Amino acid sequence: MYVLTIDQRGSSTDVDRVPEFLAALHRISRGFERSVGDEVQGVLNDPRDVVEVSLHALRSGLWYVGVGIGPVNEPQPASPREGSGAAFVAARQAVERAKAAGSHVPLAVVSGAAGRGAPATDDSEEGARACANAEAVLRLVGRLVQERTEAQWRVVDALRARNGHDPGRHGQQKHVARDLGISEQSVSRAVIRSGWQEEWAARPAVEMLLATAHGLVLKAAGPEAPDRGER
Repeated sequence: MYVLTIDQRGSSTDVDRVPEFLAALHRISRGFERSVGDEVQGVLNDPRDVVEVSLHALRSGLWYVGVGIGPVNEPQPASPREGSGAAFVAARQAVERAKAAGSHVPLAVVSGAAGRGAPATDDSEEGARACANAEAVLRLVGRLVQERTEAQWRVVDALRARNGHDPGRHGQQKHVARDLGISEQSVSRAVIRSGWQEEWAARPAVEMLLATAHGLVLKAAGPEAPDRGER
């Protein structure tokens, strides 16, 4: 499973943004809740949703994003606040790493293949490398998302609304120009400078890397990962 722990940046000097953020996330997945303070947590099983939630959080620059990959203890409770298992431990480690990212994109992906103090194995190291690969590419796409201007986002959001279930497809620029009251050339420039097409070309690659990491981490954790009582 994928556990996401997302913490508000600068929360001590900012308003509580969790309710608005959760409302937006619930359009992607209903599995997110406030965990503690200005932190949000959710459990996902689809790498596509992991990418969507992560990029949405990075868009505003207001959140640290930690992605933990690994087993969770069964049966899963209705609330992620009551969940436990290696993926939850990894998500906690990931969000702390994201906070230490400095000027880098504040996102980390961590393997939950082994508990604290467990010896590294070839399988667990392979899972950790796969998580690092997924993190690297997701950060690259996140950089595109973070660097967009408000004007570029107006165009990108309009394109996505127009394209419906296939938001990354080409076309619709003439309609978007009319919707926004700007020229087609302005729309075209915004699409190029925003990296919109590059983002949507890269998303499947990130999803594949996350899925590969997931398989390797679960393989390393074994068919019956123990409950280590960690969270």
